[in-house]
Parts: sequence; C-alpha cells; structure tokens
Amino acid sequence: MTVTQRSRAGAEQQVRDRRRTAERLLASSAKLSFDPLKDVDWSAAPLPGRYYCPPRHLSLYGTELWEGLSEEQRIELSKHEVASIASVGIWFEEILMQMLLRHAFDRDPTTAHVQYALTEIADECRHSVMFARMISWMGAPAYGPGRLSHELGRFFKATSTHSQTFGGTMYVEEILDAFQREIMNDESLQPLTRQVSRIHVIEESRHISYAREELRRGHLGPVRRRWEQLFIGLIILRATKSLIHPRVYAAVGIDPNVGRDAARANPHWRAVKTGMASKVIGVLDRAGLVGRTNRWLLRRAGVLAPAG
Repeated sequence: MTVTQRSRAGAEQQVRDRRRTAERLLASSAKLSFDPLKDVDWSAAPLPGRYYCPPRHLSLYGTELWEGLSEEQRIELSKHEVASIASVGIWFEEILMQMLLRHAFDRDPTTAHVQYALTEIADECRHSVMFARMISWMGAPAYGPGRLSHELGRFFKATSTHSQTFGGTMYVEEILDAFQREIMNDESLQPLTRQVSRIHVIEESRHISYAREELRRGHLGPVRRRWEQLFIGLIILRATKSLIHPRVYAAVGIDPNVGRDAARANPHWRAVKTGMASKVIGVLDRAGLVGRTNRWLLRRAGVLAPAG
C-alpha cells in the first residue's frame, strides 16, 4: 500500500469513527435529556442548615479564616462559591457554543457529526439557563470570571483552533464534572444544587466524550504542538483562577483581597484543584497538549503538583 493509499484509508476510517461516535451520542441525547425549567423544582426554598457544596471543597477550608467563621457563615460562603463557579460555567458555555458553531459552519450539516455539535449547543443553552436560574434562586450575584478573563474570552471564541476548542472544553467540563459528581451524591447538601448537578453531569458526559474523541483524532507536528500547549496552558490558568471571584469573601465579612490571598496560599484548596483536574490533565497529556511549554502554567494554576 502506498503512502497516498494509507493516508486515504486513514481519512476514511476517521470519518467512520466520527460517524459512529456521533450516532451513539445522538441516540443517548434522544433517550436521556432534561428540560431544567420543568425538571428542577425552582419553587422549593433552600433548606436551613445545609451546605450548597461539600465544605471541604471551599477555597478557605482549613485556613485560619475558615476557623474564624461561624457555621452560618460557612454555609453562606458555600452558596457564594457555588454561584461563582456556576457563573464562570455560563461564561465558558457561551464561548463553547460559539466555538461549536464555528466548527459546524465549515462542515456538512447532513452528517451525524455536525448534527451532534448542534445538539450539544442546544444542551449548553439549557445549561446556561439552568445555572442562571440557580444563581437567582440562591439570591447570589452572577460574579462572572472577572473583566480580564471576560475580554480574553472574546478573542478565544473567535480564533480558537481544533485543539484549543476541544482541549479547553475537556478541561472546563471535566473540572465541573468532578465538582458536581460529589455534590449530586451527597445527601446532606441542598436538594436543588444536587439536582442541577445531576442534570449537568448526565448531559455533560456526552459532551466530554465528543471532545475527547476529537482530541484523539488530532495530529500535531512538533512546532504546532508547542504552540497549542502554550495556549491550552493559558486557557487552564485563566479558567481556574476565575472559578472563585474574590468578591465572594465579602459575603461573609472577609476583605476580598485577604480572602483571595488566603485561598492562593491554601494547600488544601490546591489539592482539591489538582484532584479535580487529574483525569483531564492525563487526557490532555496523551493528546500531546501537556509538555514543558505549559507545565509551569499548570502548576501556577494549581492543577499540577509542584516539580519534585
């Protein structure tokens, strides 16, 4: 078989693999999808004395500031940190929807691959509404990612490459997935945040599969790989630093700058982030998107253990 024949056979196999993956995900979407406006009881009031996420996942857990908080303040902090993470989720889902539209724009809409991309966009629209409703239900602000990350998002959604689109998607969705799996399985937490987490985890498992398969199909040369590693590192750094807005600390009487500095220095919070990111960092590594070009950025983001 000549080089040209092997190349043609490889391309045909990639088309078949893409079709099979998309058909499987479309069937799953038809079987198990949710309408959060109907499937979440928004009329239910928050239950007193219950956290909105596991306290061990809060950014100040284990610090002197944490020890100085009352139980009521700790619960309030959990509410505002969940609101912050949800609002960052909306920000990234809006970016993702635009990247997926760009991905679909240049491809045949009659293929299952493009039709699943459009199905995922519909899912993300519902998720953004669901997160927004949850933030309103909690009575918390939509903190967002901060002005710098927000403006960088404008650039990223308009220029992202294949590796950046699906690598960035894998990272943010896997971080949220790890966080929300613990929420949905913890019966001591607020029922509404558990239900929102359950819906998101079930539907995002399809999105993660779609992105992971696309990453596996990528082929990067040595120079391009370094460039993509750098951008993926920057995406991870900005997304991770944006998860907890410093203003959440003001809700429990802590100066935002003091709270931010305490969280940055908190080894427990770093361990939580490293644990939540461990699976996706492995996936990105196998796709050639982790290397010496960006390991320092991953360590700075707190999702990779320090060297040595």
